[in-house]
Amino acid sequence: MKKLRLLLVGTAAALAFAGSAAHAQRGTDGDLKILFWQAVSTMNPYLSGGTKEVYASSMVIEPLARYDEKGALVPMLVTEIPTVENGGVAKDLLSMTWKLKPDLKWSDGTAFTADDAIFTWQYCKAPDGGCAQSAYFEGVKSVEAPDPHTVKITFAEPKPYPYSAFVGAQSPIIQKKQFEKCVGAAAPGCTSANFGPIGTGPFMVKEFKPNDVITFTANKNYRDPAKPAFASVTLKGGGDAASAARAVLETGEYDYGWNMQVEPEVLATMLKAGKGTLETAFGTQVERINLNHFNPDPKLGDKRATKEGGPHPALSDPAVRRALTLAIDRDVIVETGYGAAGRPTCNIVPAPANVASTKNDSWCLKQDIAGANKLLDDAGWKKGSDGIRAKNGIKLSFLYQTSTNSVRQATQELVKDMWSQIGVATELRNISASVYFGGDPASPDTFQKFYADIEMLTNNFDGTDPEKYLAGWLCDKIPTPASGWQGENEVRYCNPDYDKKVAELSKTADPAKRETLSKELNDMLTEEGALIPLVHRGSISSHSLTLEGVKMNGWDSELWNVADWSRKK
Repeated sequence: MKKLRLLLVGTAAALAFAGSAAHAQRGTDGDLKILFWQAVSTMNPYLSGGTKEVYASSMVIEPLARYDEKGALVPMLVTEIPTVENGGVAKDLLSMTWKLKPDLKWSDGTAFTADDAIFTWQYCKAPDGGCAQSAYFEGVKSVEAPDPHTVKITFAEPKPYPYSAFVGAQSPIIQKKQFEKCVGAAAPGCTSANFGPIGTGPFMVKEFKPNDVITFTANKNYRDPAKPAFASVTLKGGGDAASAARAVLETGEYDYGWNMQVEPEVLATMLKAGKGTLETAFGTQVERINLNHFNPDPKLGDKRATKEGGPHPALSDPAVRRALTLAIDRDVIVETGYGAAGRPTCNIVPAPANVASTKNDSWCLKQDIAGANKLLDDAGWKKGSDGIRAKNGIKLSFLYQTSTNSVRQATQELVKDMWSQIGVATELRNISASVYFGGDPASPDTFQKFYADIEMLTNNFDGTDPEKYLAGWLCDKIPTPASGWQGENEVRYCNPDYDKKVAELSKTADPAKRETLSKELNDMLTEEGALIPLVHRGSISSHSLTLEGVKMNGWDSELWNVADWSRKK
């Protein structure tokens, strides 16, 4: 029990929100201009796995607690972080209790109560609802309200690390009154609620134009009467990363630019204008290549990229997946596209250091063209007269998709050349980020639907414990038509042994054993070729030199403390 207490108390070390000093008066600093070159398609993060939707919505809807810039848990809508020590987490680890701050109000002036938390859980677990964040509620048996200001979560089995549901930007509370008719299959059709959620955060949506611009105004019912300093926010979407960086660093047209995925030398030139700065934070973000384990052939119709359509004719071969990994030179990709903001990795969980594995580094980190060719030779994939390998009439010729971005297109070209050296042909495709990450179940071009052989993207997990993230590769997290193509397991990986090990992790209290299990799960994903990790990316964004209060956060939403931002006087 001593080790367990150290885990829970250490994780929740910060029991008071560490914001900056209160502003003199709400709304005195005018309009805050933010630029997301990946435009936002919805303000409901439960209907999109895209980072842009999670970050934008975090200014409006909030979790009970979130992670600060150091990765420590801090209370948002509650008085303290529950632990075994303070009685908030039961000694048998079967339940935890959150105490809400008094007199919390939604932006419409109505009371925020424990019933809203109960409803959020019911919303996400509803059949046919397509909840994109269902892993955050893994193992939750019930959510109850002993009184209007108390949220009690009961787990199906002892939960040594209970900070998942309602914790972090990916698991916020939504208002029952607004969404109660939007449960299950009705969820995607609730346009008004999805585009303009009522929240408890510092801002509220004034107007939402999907894949374009969002205007916010200060929430007059925000719990701190002196915040936010800005009266409004204009969040513009679209364009590309380079133009977004230029708008902040060179022209000064915008105050904040998210996700500066731009070549290092280009950013260095822009910084010389002296109008802005770059902020980088290494959290858990990994640029990776996903390998589709199901067959995405258009001829399959409705069965395309589903279990019913069968396994992928080539990528189901472990030798092919291993060869594709061996052929990649990660050092070149980092040098070309990321510089100091990237590190080569073979891990999908690259941080924190205590859970970052080194097991696969010896064979994976360095390119091995000869080894990749031998693997394919031994597996019977023979080169034809066109130089492309084939076996039983199946060619190693793949459609490789990603979002439109100069760094990503450069990476695609590099990988295509590397794979050509082992007899693999690659067709490259790029899709507008607003569509690719949008989560629209009707679109054929989302990364969750994965109507390609190979795709590339990045994401991360909130906080420093990877349990809920690793649960995203469970068999039941595969996107399907029935789930509205939502689900974290877009690669369609399914291994009962992996599922069992995740279940073991969820029951394990000893910190050292949790670290070991986390590494083993990470290693399974790499060794079995569920995906190909490429770059441990630092989150890098830009902001004006006139903007104060920004605390770059690699463990939660970058906009986690936007209530504390102000204009330098």
